[in-house]
Amino acid sequence: MRNIFYFVVFLLSFQMSTGQSNTTAYDIVIYGGTSAGVTAAIQASRMGKSVVLIEPTSRIGGLTTGGLGQTDIGNKQAIGGLSREFYENIKTYYDNPKNWKWQSKSEYRDGGQTMTKENETTMWTFEPSAALAVFKQMMEKENIKLVYNERLNRKNGVQKTGNKISSIEMQSGRTFTGDVFIDATYEGDLMATAGVSYTRGRESNEQYGETLNGVQANRINTTLTGTVSRNSLYHNFLPRVDPYVIKGDVESGLLPNIVASPGIAGEGDNKIQAYCFRMCLTDAPENRVPFKKPKVYNELDYELLFRNFEARTGAIRDMYFYGNSLLPWINAGMPNRKTDTNNKFGFSTDYIGKNYEYPEASYAERDKIITDHRNYQMGLMWSLANHPRIPKEVRDEASRWGTAKDEFERPDGWQQQLYIREARRMIGAYVMTQHNCEGLHIPDDPVGLGAYGMDSHHVQRYVGANGYVQNEGNVEAHGFNPYPISYKSLVPKKEECENLIVPVCLSASHIGFGSIRMEPVFMVLGQSAAVAASLAIDNNAAVQDVPYQKLKTVLLANRQRLK
Repeated sequence: MRNIFYFVVFLLSFQMSTGQSNTTAYDIVIYGGTSAGVTAAIQASRMGKSVVLIEPTSRIGGLTTGGLGQTDIGNKQAIGGLSREFYENIKTYYDNPKNWKWQSKSEYRDGGQTMTKENETTMWTFEPSAALAVFKQMMEKENIKLVYNERLNRKNGVQKTGNKISSIEMQSGRTFTGDVFIDATYEGDLMATAGVSYTRGRESNEQYGETLNGVQANRINTTLTGTVSRNSLYHNFLPRVDPYVIKGDVESGLLPNIVASPGIAGEGDNKIQAYCFRMCLTDAPENRVPFKKPKVYNELDYELLFRNFEARTGAIRDMYFYGNSLLPWINAGMPNRKTDTNNKFGFSTDYIGKNYEYPEASYAERDKIITDHRNYQMGLMWSLANHPRIPKEVRDEASRWGTAKDEFERPDGWQQQLYIREARRMIGAYVMTQHNCEGLHIPDDPVGLGAYGMDSHHVQRYVGANGYVQNEGNVEAHGFNPYPISYKSLVPKKEECENLIVPVCLSASHIGFGSIRMEPVFMVLGQSAAVAASLAIDNNAAVQDVPYQKLKTVLLANRQRLK
């Protein structure tokens, strides 16, 4: 027995020393199981390539399965390929009566996104669990190796031979080799570790000749095509909300997360638009987890919330608290008496100013930021439902809601996936900007279409010239047609890396990314990235040298929409 024991120890040691047990080779290695990563893996499989999809957490789908069930896209006809196939499969899922547990299909009314006509083939609003089920069903038909809970070693986990990635190593020591790599993360970790140029924050308007970039304080602005954009008008505070710990007392100091000045209009900074959790709430008593006060709760963090409610009187109330609800959230209706709940008004689910370090933070630091965001949002929801300074009609309505028991892995109904609206952005050979969104610059190598307005949530909270608190950074510029996204914006500069494609943290300015950053578009770009990767392998070429006419032919054959 002892001889057998020593033989096993020797064999394991040999395998570890030679890498036999820890290294696996594939044609295409995809890091990040976001919606883009899932569609990239499916497309790679359909093109006959061996593919591995590595997800750092225990759940695939990113925001699509993490609470963002109200699909933001604008013109839905711009969406084709696997992305449209996903939304077609969502409709098929809800055509099955077995998937209506908490209400009947006939009882369901959404916020206007879902096409509910009998002849429609797609559905655009859904529960997180439905999206997860559909993604898994689509992947089960393919030859995809799916790996969970493996995080990239961001210190030295990318091995390159010349300007080509040869392998990537996880923190566990597990290594994956491949011909082409795809970074489908929201953070751009593989891209950054591979030494590819990138940026974060907001460029100045001067850098790319834009008008909606940089600091955007409360003012009327004009887009490049002459459309008026009222930046920072929405989701702001009522007049005369005091920013100081003791009202009117400058010496008492500013309340949490307020800065003295936002900076100069149009100038760049390293700050990023706010994150939040896209909560899946329910008012079904049997499935509802009531809002609970978090263990970490500082009442001062919500003082601005209380003061904003206390400032509403008469016409001021009617002007600022638009709609039928005083609740500072958007409850978009999902099937089965659930919601996709998002930010609304001046103080809401967006944790403004608390995410600046997230893109470059270590995993441990990111986990702390995620926990901090969750605690803040838990405290917000508990305050709205229970705090005596919240109006009774608001408390009564908020108390009807809670997180859903049957959606996420956590027993409290909260998800792990934070809404990473923006993190790193690659700097490639072609940068998508406001000019592209407004149709002034048209690339000659489209791999998908953007179709949403240029959109940025608030970036910071500051003391206005009148001495009262204001939010800064919101941009909502709409009214343009779908526009093409350049293939060159998905690939790094060739001298930096010739076998990496980046469909999420692509090369775009802050405000250009503000339009592109929609989940259906990420699915489109994930699929296009996999087609390009497959063609690069077939042609033994760098991803920058994939013949575009061939790429276009294959994309169109796979129902991608390019114009």
